[in-house]
Amino acid sequence: MTEKKKIAIIGLKGLPPFGGAANVGDNIIQQLAEEYDFTVYATETHTSVRGEYKGAQQIVFRKFPIKKLNVFYHYIASAFHAVFRGNYDMVHLHHMDGAFILLLLRWRYKVVATSHGLPYLHGKWSKLLYPYFKANEWMQARLSNHLTVVSRSLVGHYARVVSQKKITHIPNGITVVPVTHPAPDVKDYILFAAGRIIPLKGLHILLAALHKCGYKGKVIVLGDYTQVEVYRKELFSLAEGLDIEFRGLIKDKQVLNSYIVNAKLFIFPSTHEAMSMMLLEVASLKVPVICSDIVQNTDVFNPDEMLFFRSDDASDLAGKISWAMQHPDEMKVFATRAYEALVEKYQWTGISRLYDALFKRVIVE
Repeated sequence: MTEKKKIAIIGLKGLPPFGGAANVGDNIIQQLAEEYDFTVYATETHTSVRGEYKGAQQIVFRKFPIKKLNVFYHYIASAFHAVFRGNYDMVHLHHMDGAFILLLLRWRYKVVATSHGLPYLHGKWSKLLYPYFKANEWMQARLSNHLTVVSRSLVGHYARVVSQKKITHIPNGITVVPVTHPAPDVKDYILFAAGRIIPLKGLHILLAALHKCGYKGKVIVLGDYTQVEVYRKELFSLAEGLDIEFRGLIKDKQVLNSYIVNAKLFIFPSTHEAMSMMLLEVASLKVPVICSDIVQNTDVFNPDEMLFFRSDDASDLAGKISWAMQHPDEMKVFATRAYEALVEKYQWTGISRLYDALFKRVIVE
């Protein structure tokens, strides 16, 4: 029997997942655990699971005393452990912001890097960090053996830095699972959900739209709204006069899916995404969606599958919400078509084979 190849995974921060990139890594592990020995480098701010996890081994570092530096400590500690204490055939590095550790990793390992988007577009980060992110973007593309991107639009972006032959578009996927958790203690609501509620997620656009269309029903907001204090204050001010509940971040996937599947409508107003795992999750549960018409969304679903509104346009979103409330049967048809498209094109059983083929190729090069 051929010995399994060993792959270290850096950048997920911790499993089980409660974020988009971590969901990607979690599913790659589940699908390919029979073929590879995976070791996941994590931080205790994101997980308490040490040792065996779904066939992989998870090494968990203590959190850094200074919270804002914890992510950098995680990357540095992971790289030093992998290079000086590990023994792998390849490293899979997630996220651009940790690409600086390629300077160390490439001394010993071949590396597949995955871009989950462009963090310098996030409202969370100071503009002073723009040079840092751009430098990491260059290193991610130039120093890795191969770069994968989750959004088709990112191929052209990175092709300005490195040959397009070195870039592979591998979309995010979904594993369709039944929802077994009981329904939440609320009914007949519109839902907004995001892991981190920052300006690019567009919640302020939704709240403005609800005022414009005079919506009087229940609205539930799920996600960590404490990421940007100025934005949190803006959201709470906009929420005045609406029947809205901020219920915080839901880490348990079954609980989150219970909120989603019982919503009458899911609003996805992001002004920028790479390829949203949340959008795929909602489509997998056959819930009607109104989403922004950014290219990262329209590359995944078409106007026969979701109701789109003009991005960053609260008035257009208000009109689409009113239309959706008046046409529930048509919205159910949209949801069914989105589900069918998802099952055909975006299941992990198929997408994981793309990663498998790439890993094999990079390891033997």
